[in-house]
Amino acid sequence: MSVKAFEPKFMPVGILTAALQELTPRDVRDRDPDLAIEEWAAFARELGVDLMQLSAALHPSEADVPPEAMLDPVANTLDLREPFNAERARRVRRALEANKIELSDVAYFDNMLHPDPQIRARKHEFMRRVMDAAVMLGAPAVCGFVGRNFDLSLEQNLDDFRESFIPLLRAAKERGLVYRVEQCPMPGWTVMDHFHNNIAYTPGAWIILHRICEEEGVGDQFRIHYDPSHAILMGQDTRSVFQYLKEEGYNFLIAGFHVKGQMINARGLAAWGYGGQTMRRGDWRDGKPSADPREQANAWKKQTAIAEHELPGTARHDPLAYLQNRTVDWLDHQLAARELLELDVERTPLIVEHEYPKARIQDKERLRPILQGSIAFTRKIDEAAACMYALQHEVLAAQGIPVQGIGREPYRS
Repeated sequence: MSVKAFEPKFMPVGILTAALQELTPRDVRDRDPDLAIEEWAAFARELGVDLMQLSAALHPSEADVPPEAMLDPVANTLDLREPFNAERARRVRRALEANKIELSDVAYFDNMLHPDPQIRARKHEFMRRVMDAAVMLGAPAVCGFVGRNFDLSLEQNLDDFRESFIPLLRAAKERGLVYRVEQCPMPGWTVMDHFHNNIAYTPGAWIILHRICEEEGVGDQFRIHYDPSHAILMGQDTRSVFQYLKEEGYNFLIAGFHVKGQMINARGLAAWGYGGQTMRRGDWRDGKPSADPREQANAWKKQTAIAEHELPGTARHDPLAYLQNRTVDWLDHQLAARELLELDVERTPLIVEHEYPKARIQDKERLRPILQGSIAFTRKIDEAAACMYALQHEVLAAQGIPVQGIGREPYRS
């Protein structure tokens, strides 16, 4: 009988720099944009992470959506108004190396299928600049959305994806990058009744999109950056999502994780169901969409009327909510990833994304211990899952000793 050593494998833990937009005040970083990355690298070291997911975005002066209409503030830690040249890259890499922080990827979350051709072209041009910066900084990937053409049905968007998004994947391939897609449905992106405004919002859609990518020769460029908060928003649980991918032969698609939860509000759910608030949101006036960006932000009641984002570790342990798929069972999330997905665990980024509204503090001294606690929680949860997996699936299995109990099962709540 063979004996297998106990050798748990841990995921590297990181932080998305959008967690603190005003770490470097905007009037300062607008004059010296790379100072924001230098200061974030130092802050990341204080937080105790291995990785940094570098947030890029169109500068507020260039964006098509006013900041007042957004659920979250603009986070352009990487400022690309001016070309990101070799000199800038050297400066940023020195800061990362000095603080022993690596980049998981460069993230730009925007609608790549925007219906306005001029706006779409501007976003695509910016994404290509993001890709160029990622290459210069040695990052292996970019991260973002696919988006949706609001003027078309979801079925019609598949043709638009082939025509318009595939060229972005070809650009990633030319640069040796992977494009990791986050699956948020982005219900508040428009004041219309659409809930699914990012067509890559669920496993069934990922598989359809990946098949298109394979037909176009860019299948290896299309991967998913899985965020369990969005699964919870649609009544799904992580174990079932991963099991479905495995059964369909696509459990290789997930290549990274956002560690962000969702707390379903049972009262809001009773009022509106999983479609969220559909009328009298305050984003329409006199029978037509409001022209006031602050009122347009009320479109997000399609989400916020029934749910609130969770920063890992800040929500009470609630076994009943786990079983009802109304919040994330973090331990089973990390265990299921190892049991069901094809992962190079030690190279799979686990990125804490802070969007808990009541703790979105733009004060470094107040936010530091909050993020330190959440990051420590995330690391310990992953370590616990790694130990369980190694003990049960490797050590005990090698000696023919059965695992006790049943555990959480997919497709069952």
